[in-house]
Amino acid sequence: MKPNRPAKGRLIREAELDLCNALLALDEAVDIRDFLHDLCTPAELQALVDRWQVVRLLDEGHAYRRIHDLTGVSVTTIGRVARYLGTGRGGYRKALELLP
Repeated sequence: MKPNRPAKGRLIREAELDLCNALLALDEAVDIRDFLHDLCTPAELQALVDRWQVVRLLDEGHAYRRIHDLTGVSVTTIGRVARYLGTGRGGYRKALELLP
């Protein structure tokens, strides 16, 4: 969150849901990709892609160092993703279960 914006819990939650609904409204993966390219800076999009790659590799049982070697993602970020995969809100796990 930007430090110069006062946090208004309800408004933030509504904005998050609005973004989620925009993603849900797009039927094709290519349309979602185009939306994300418009929404995110290249660095932001790369960070999202990196984290999802890490989720997949962690789920396959790869060690942190191996994931780092395969992706170039820092071990610190890998640890953060692993923590959320294990004790987050379950979003990573749900996506893994729904995808082939």
